[in-house]
Amino acid sequence: MVVTQENVAVNGSRRLSPQEIADILRDRIRAGDLRAGDRLPTQAELAEEFGVERGTVRQALRALQDDGLLSNVSKGSPPRIAEVTHPRDEPQPTMVALAPRLVEAFAAQHVRIDVVCHTAETLMLAIGDPVRRIHEGSLRPESLDVRILVPSREITLAFPVSVDSDADDDPVHQRWLDMRNAQGHVLRHNLRSLRSSHGIDVKVTFRALPFTPPVKLYLLNGQEALIGYYVLTRREEPYESQTLEMYDALGSESLLFSFLTRSGQRDAAFVEESQKWFDGLWETITTDLTLS
Repeated sequence: MVVTQENVAVNGSRRLSPQEIADILRDRIRAGDLRAGDRLPTQAELAEEFGVERGTVRQALRALQDDGLLSNVSKGSPPRIAEVTHPRDEPQPTMVALAPRLVEAFAAQHVRIDVVCHTAETLMLAIGDPVRRIHEGSLRPESLDVRILVPSREITLAFPVSVDSDADDDPVHQRWLDMRNAQGHVLRHNLRSLRSSHGIDVKVTFRALPFTPPVKLYLLNGQEALIGYYVLTRREEPYESQTLEMYDALGSESLLFSFLTRSGQRDAAFVEESQKWFDGLWETITTDLTLS
């Protein structure tokens, strides 16, 4: 590939940051100037083009690697543009799609996961994969910041609800509350244990929603949004000494639709607006939540 000098002019008298260089290279990939299989220029060539030190180029390339945009990294030659993985474009059930996305997200130096869900069940199960890889040494994040929004125990849930009972003494509500709290405890414990075992700066925070979310949303490092609908059904579930008949949704079976910032302006706008939606909820109408 021929390296142009367009960004030397962009640089001017100010040195570009690693993020700015990564963004420029992302734009070239989106525009098709760099295609799957193309070899990137050497670090020396990129450093000369952008007027920066090689260390700055290496940081930019690391960011692209974290995004899954590069292949053939760390083999002593310039990396190549990665092939597009088509399965990402196809929605998959949450229990299938979430774990591999979390593994990719945990490859970042500073991991930020924001979640809106009914309980933390699927997240608790899926996050076991990246945690295992941290223990085996293939993932080494420096910090984890996980924020989770779940419905408040104080509200009357739209679902799950008993088919026949009124909301005030609905055993389905107690079952949901037991699940929400137990899964939250396990998730928080598993992540916080990484502090002592691997020295990772871990922060796990729950807040309470004043409404029943009709969708589940996972935001990964501000780069990917995964969204799925809670599809309601009538079903039975054993609970203590009885069988509950309820209207409920199996969130683990919800199809997750992926939107990636690097996939184009439409996806990037969806990720950005989803992050704004989450942050708006987090900073305004939600309340502190203590898992009992």
